[in-house]
Amino acid sequence: MQLNIATFNLFNYLEPPNAYYEFERIYSAEQWQKKQNWISNYLTEYQPDIIGFQEVFSTESLKKLVKQQGYDYFAVVDEPEVIDDFIYRRPVVAIASRYPIKDVVAVEPNVDLVQSIGVDTEFSFSRKVLRANIEIPHLGCCDCYVVHFKSKRSMIDFDDSNTNLSPEQIIIENLKAQVAGGWGSTLQRGNEATLLMVDMIERREATGYPMILMGDFNNTLHDGVLSHLLIDNLRFVSAFDQNAYLAKYCLNDAWNLFNNVYMNELKQSPDSDDINEQIQKAPQRAPTHYFNGKGSVLDYILLSSEFDASHHNSLYQVSNYTTYDKQLINPVFEHDGESTDHGIVMVELTLRR
Repeated sequence: MQLNIATFNLFNYLEPPNAYYEFERIYSAEQWQKKQNWISNYLTEYQPDIIGFQEVFSTESLKKLVKQQGYDYFAVVDEPEVIDDFIYRRPVVAIASRYPIKDVVAVEPNVDLVQSIGVDTEFSFSRKVLRANIEIPHLGCCDCYVVHFKSKRSMIDFDDSNTNLSPEQIIIENLKAQVAGGWGSTLQRGNEATLLMVDMIERREATGYPMILMGDFNNTLHDGVLSHLLIDNLRFVSAFDQNAYLAKYCLNDAWNLFNNVYMNELKQSPDSDDINEQIQKAPQRAPTHYFNGKGSVLDYILLSSEFDASHHNSLYQVSNYTTYDKQLINPVFEHDGESTDHGIVMVELTLRR
């Protein structure tokens, strides 16, 4: 039994004649069909069972497309913002599944916690977080979360219409806006991850359901802003209590779980004498996004202990991890011209025997 989970940033998924962000940004009928075909081709080739989508404007179009691909279950918890009747902003997340979605809600931040950490009481997620409870074979009900955390784009836009400023003053004002506005976005992104993680822990305590968190994090996991999503130790708590209880409430990067399984199988293989050579040939994690020629991993799938082969209660293990990135590193215009600017991450989960 295998289970495939994917996270897929669709990049401005909006059916014409509507426009995304600005009035001239409208797909032609040919461009839209090309984008639809590209998405369908990926789903046909890779066959994920559960998919978390980001940057969705046209929810009904996406629902229809995935239905044609065999996904009978589809859900959203929000609507994009529409201005001037046809210009869309604030895309939403969505989820599609081959297995029954038993319940779906938008995660709400804990008001008391918001106040206790000094965040504005009017705080809200930049995009609503979706939680779908899905009935997965051999596992039962599983909470699947889809996120699109706040981008790194500055929250402050410098108005350059003031022609009285000198070129140096314009540079200074732009610099101040970028420094302050960028930090504001970082704070928002960190707060979103923190409040979501606490909600997930509380939900886990109440239900015991396994957890899958997937999406576009708009940040690497290890630079400090989001690293608490992978916390696996507590200060001033005994090793016994940590081993007995903590793992149940922690998340694991699917890449790390896959790499652990891969290395363990290498050590147990008949050709273990050549293990150092084989380790050199081990899969390397591919970037999921490129900016100014530099690649980084922004798209993640995090899993609870039920998917960790080293945990005594695990039911599945991560047997494969792929990043579909042909459209990023070697695009062919006829095929990839209307694709996505993110790699698509998919993990293969295999039932343990």
